[in-house]
Amino acid sequence: MKQETTEYNYDWMLWSILENAAGSDDGTAKEYRALISLVPHFREVLDALVRCGREGVLLLKLLARYLRQCIEAKERGKRIALTSFCVATPILYAFDVVPMCLEALTVLGTFVLRRGTAEYLDYCCEVGFTETSCSAQRGALGAVLAGLAVRPDFIVCDSPGICDTNANSFAFAGAYLDVPFFQLNYPPTLADERANAYHHRDFRHLISFLEEQTGRTLQETVLSDILQETRIQDEISCELMELQRLVPAPAPGIYDLMLYGGKFMMGGTPEYTELLRSMVKRARENAKRGIAGTTTGRERARGLFCYIDHYTTDMRFWSWLNDHDITHLGSMLFTFWQEDACYARGREEEGYRIETGTLDDMIGSLAGQMSRMPMVKQIRGPYDAPHMWLDDTICAARLFKADFVAYIGTMGCRNTWGMVKLLARDLERLGIPALVLYADAFDDRIQSWEAITDRIEEFIHLRRIGV
Repeated sequence: MKQETTEYNYDWMLWSILENAAGSDDGTAKEYRALISLVPHFREVLDALVRCGREGVLLLKLLARYLRQCIEAKERGKRIALTSFCVATPILYAFDVVPMCLEALTVLGTFVLRRGTAEYLDYCCEVGFTETSCSAQRGALGAVLAGLAVRPDFIVCDSPGICDTNANSFAFAGAYLDVPFFQLNYPPTLADERANAYHHRDFRHLISFLEEQTGRTLQETVLSDILQETRIQDEISCELMELQRLVPAPAPGIYDLMLYGGKFMMGGTPEYTELLRSMVKRARENAKRGIAGTTTGRERARGLFCYIDHYTTDMRFWSWLNDHDITHLGSMLFTFWQEDACYARGREEEGYRIETGTLDDMIGSLAGQMSRMPMVKQIRGPYDAPHMWLDDTICAARLFKADFVAYIGTMGCRNTWGMVKLLARDLERLGIPALVLYADAFDDRIQSWEAITDRIEEFIHLRRIGV
């Protein structure tokens, strides 16, 4: 790792950049234009969010607040849990534990740092981690392993389906850092009584682990308050998804990132609720005017991303879609399977509902939520088994009236590379154009962003989408 990379901590750099970015909207338009010229490697991210209006600025403030609580946790006497995006944060906030989400921190580094996360990715391999592992964790994990980020007190992760590279990242980190480790398990089925009972027992074990690590006893009133906030967030998210079914879709594509990014870091907090309220308000206004969420208000094509999005530097993925009037209809990370979600209609047994009547109800609600987090639900077994990836993709493509479906993964996505061609074949047989992109969503060195846009443009042109 270059000496200059080790001068400042990774999490501190992210915080300092986003803390200043969150205040960029406080000045005059002239001051803002001058500011933009001073941040060439971060210009698109900042401008895209500020142009979003209030919700973009709220996201910047949420990110700055989240990072601040990570870097200040120790001095405030809080414990830090290294977590994955599959962990429902309400249970951690109920113990006053700060969730340090590796994937979210990797995305932030890719977006705002001049050199992205390449050196941190490589550092993991230098200390013995496989180079074919998932880059979603390795970006931020490299900084943690190098001592360039706050040291976690323990690790809590949910098993992301059959994704061994994700699970191995956290197991490796636990061994390398010599910190306590807890991983929720998953049975092969989702909605039957035996699976529900298993999830419930497994979640009680997690609570026991958290009580042991924090020295605290779970306070039912605290957990109830956080879950009631989470229920409000679920209701707003479901409304946003309903609005996205309209043609043209009134929500800007970047809302997909805001929805799941906010949930991964600060689900259950008032800051995330405020962000969601602002998003749905603007989507309603656009729907009343009959315009799309793109900058021009026009919708040329509707794209569904059946796995994850692309996190190239400076957030160019969302800018490119917006510039071409392509509506982003969401990705797998957009779906959390609240019982009232439009895609759970008629499939209620696959969804979860938040109940706060008793502690048992709350544990059941959280266990249900965790067992249906993105990827945990869709890729726990054969892609074409009931309740799995194919079912969910076809349902979403039809529900949101997608013109095409695109797959983007990482070098480490062995669990989905083995099935994605079959998935694309099945979608094509149903008349849904499907594109497989051989890129790494977190590492432009695998395939350049320019090569990816060339492939998407060629696909859209040849299939006469949006003509």
